[in-house]
Formats: sequence, structure tokens, C-alpha cells
Amino acid sequence: MEPMYAAAYPDLYRNHWWWRVREEVLIGKIGRILSGVSGARILDVGCGAGLFFDALQPFGHVEGIESDRAAVEHSGKWKDRIVVGQLDDAYEPGSPFDLILMLDVLEHVHRPDEMLRRAGALLTPNGRILVTTPAFNWLWTTHDDINHHVTRYTAATMRRTVRRAGLVTVACRYMFQSLVGPKLLVRVREALTSAAPRVPTIPPRIVNRAVQKWFRLEYAVAGWLPFGSSLLTIATRPQRPIGEDRNTISRRTTAIQ
Repeated sequence: MEPMYAAAYPDLYRNHWWWRVREEVLIGKIGRILSGVSGARILDVGCGAGLFFDALQPFGHVEGIESDRAAVEHSGKWKDRIVVGQLDDAYEPGSPFDLILMLDVLEHVHRPDEMLRRAGALLTPNGRILVTTPAFNWLWTTHDDINHHVTRYTAATMRRTVRRAGLVTVACRYMFQSLVGPKLLVRVREALTSAAPRVPTIPPRIVNRAVQKWFRLEYAVAGWLPFGSSLLTIATRPQRPIGEDRNTISRRTTAIQ
């Protein structure tokens, strides 16, 4: 992420309609995933300054891991919950997690299957990984450039990535369907004018609220459509094979703790 974008990000996260809609969708998904789980353990990978932690706290214990030390320095009360580093074999939490979040993280990574594999090893037996990514490389704009993206995903490429990681895709659904047309227009305009990357801005309040309501409604009634500018995926570890004995399961669970 470019410094100019990083500086604007906290305000965008708290106020821009896109982040507000995404958070509403995520909270709904998380509530269903963790239904019946008391005091869930949640890991937010690439959590930045922990801006999502306040919304996650009602579900249980929240921790984070973030590679940008400067972002962690601005995390306030959540600083002690965030480890500076990468999600790799060097990261050893005290206990496995019921839910691991990778929210717009994998598009920055050259080997996403390795990161997903490590996340799978840190899950409880019934845990879930919730991933969001930008969708379709033909929607690439300078916004991807300033965010240092490596790629954008389709449902098919995400399922293949999950499978390479030794995990199973539970759900895969596109979001922000109405953004596809505008993003295509932006892509064309940038190609014709060689436009410089530009940090998003928050629309006027009345516009911001109206667009937020539109995309909230769109997700509820048209989220099943097979396209969108973002992709939401839920993955998990494979279920225990038939005939596998309890001792094997016990040893495997102990190995990830």
C-alpha cells in the first residue's frame, strides 16, 4: 500500500460506503459461522491497526497479525493483541482459532496457497477461514497498483488455490455486482488517458448513505449473481476420513496447538 493511501485508510474504513457495506456483510457471515460457539478465538490476518477489532470483540477473543509495523504502532488499545510478522511457520499462537480472517490480503501474496495452508493448520477441527479478495483481472485499475496487488481472483481460481492448500471451499460468492460497470469504465478511461493513481475519497454524506443502502440491498437480493468486483470465500479443513480413529485426530489436534 502506498503511503498516501495508508494515511487515508483509517478514515476511509470508518466512513466510506464500500467499507461500511463490507463490514456489515462480514459481521452477518461471522455471526452465522460462530453460531453456537461460546468465546470464539478469532485471528485477523493483515489486520492493520485493528480497525475491525471493535466489531469482532462481541464474538470472543480477537488477535491479529500484521506485517506493517507502522500500522500496528497506531492500533491504540489493540496493540498488545497484534503480532508484527507474517502468517508462516514462525507464527506460533498459544491455541488454535475458531475463525481466521484474511480480508483483502491474498491478492498481495505471491504464494497464497502457502498462507492458506498455514491458516488451516491453526484452525480448530471445525474452524473456518473467511477470505475476501478483489475479483476479475479484467477489472484491474490503478487502485490495484497503489495497493500493490499481485492479482484479482475469480471463484474458480480461488477454489483451486484453496484446494492446493489442502483445504475445502465451503462457500464462494461475489459482492458489489453494480460496481462492475463503473470499474470497467474507469479501466478504459485510465487506458486512454494514462491517469495517475488516485486515493479514493468519501462522497458527500447524503450520497455516501444512499450508495451504502443500495449495495446493502443488492447483496441481499442479487448477491447470488456470478460476477462482482469482490469475492467472498469460506474455507475449512477436510473432514475426518471415515474410519480414522480418535487417537489420530487427537494427535493432529495437539500438533496444531
